[in-house]
Amino acid sequence: MARQPETASELKRSVGVMGVVSLGLGTAIGVSVFSILAPATALAGPAMLVSMLVAMVPMIVFGFVYAFMGSAAPVTGASFEWPRRFVHPFLGFFISWLRIAGSTAAVIVLTMVLVSYLGTAIDVPLKPTMLGILFFVLIVNLIGVSAATVSQTVMLFILLATCAIFTFGSVPAISTESFTPFVSHGVIGILAAVPLMISLFLGIESATEVGGEVTRPSRTIPLGISISVLLTAAVYFGVAYAAIGVLGADGLAASDAPLLDAAIVSLGEPGRWLILISATVAIGSSINATFIIMSRFLYAMARAGMLPGSLAHVHENSGVPRRAVLVAFVLCCFGLFMPNNLVFLFLAVNIPTILKYAATCLSSIMLLRREPELYETSAFRPSRSVLMGFAGAGIVLGAAIIVLGWSADWRPYALLAGWALVGCIYYAVLTRSGGARPTLHGAAGSGTGRTE
Repeated sequence: MARQPETASELKRSVGVMGVVSLGLGTAIGVSVFSILAPATALAGPAMLVSMLVAMVPMIVFGFVYAFMGSAAPVTGASFEWPRRFVHPFLGFFISWLRIAGSTAAVIVLTMVLVSYLGTAIDVPLKPTMLGILFFVLIVNLIGVSAATVSQTVMLFILLATCAIFTFGSVPAISTESFTPFVSHGVIGILAAVPLMISLFLGIESATEVGGEVTRPSRTIPLGISISVLLTAAVYFGVAYAAIGVLGADGLAASDAPLLDAAIVSLGEPGRWLILISATVAIGSSINATFIIMSRFLYAMARAGMLPGSLAHVHENSGVPRRAVLVAFVLCCFGLFMPNNLVFLFLAVNIPTILKYAATCLSSIMLLRREPELYETSAFRPSRSVLMGFAGAGIVLGAAIIVLGWSADWRPYALLAGWALVGCIYYAVLTRSGGARPTLHGAAGSGTGRTE
């Protein structure tokens, strides 16, 4: 009988610092920068720049905790493994179950917006083109995580180059009068724009999800996250400053495509193609990064016995959980039938993501209590009191952000509540049948597949 290509071999450690940075930036710098600036400016005026800085605060808190956890307990499928191991198996399952819906919605909304931008240059059918993009991402990810991160790195350099050209090329067209009055909508306007601006930074920690495939993860992950936060902030601030300076606050707030309009004003017709290239690369890299992460937490759930065990198999040559990758692709194909409402989809993505952040903060607290030896051996080791303070603040901030989102649209909350109920029933049946292994501790640093 022929030998099967799928084995329980170990995941390959082939992701370096640039891979960590490209995954983080690739996820964070995506569709939001092309859609959030206008409504945020309508709320805060030029002081939207202040709202952006305020929105960085919770992401710095979350990034700090993720840097520690990625150093102390690097593992593939971290958002599942950390709560499962350090808090309770059900929490790990619950967070990842919600993220199945959230990640599917994320890939769909990103793909939809990408096709919409491509449609400004060429006439393409929406759904078939979306399917073609998903198939291309599938092929890249089946080859291996190194190929996927190489493509991320290439797209990252193109993205940073186009953003730099837009920012610095717009300087001659920037008017200082565009920034006066600066706080035109008051402090209330600045605070009202913060929940929108937070979406700019979501995903900065993405590389922790492939911690079992990162080289020297205890040092590489904290360094990569730090670089990602700084680069993301610099790119967003520069782009937003140029857009306000060129269009003015009122013009930016009224624009359906603010960066495109600003680029045309400051750079002429070449500006149109510059933003089209930038949007294509930014959104394309976000699709790729989100797909990688989605397949890895499916793999981690299967390895823990909470999804069919076949999803935990790792391909011998590529070191990729190909069956998990294929399931992620199938889920995204089903997602093509979701409604095309961007506000609804954004909330469906953000709620599970914020819950994931809060669960990771709680996991860091429990790690200190249950497995203090991991803290002692971590390369990134802030004081216990500082770490506990950041983790506690992260939980509070996460809860506040989720509550604020209810006023925008309650329907995603209802949808996710229904999906969560289905997950709870599934988990109850699974544990009663002995399918799940509800252990609190496991080899978090392991990247091995599950044996039969």
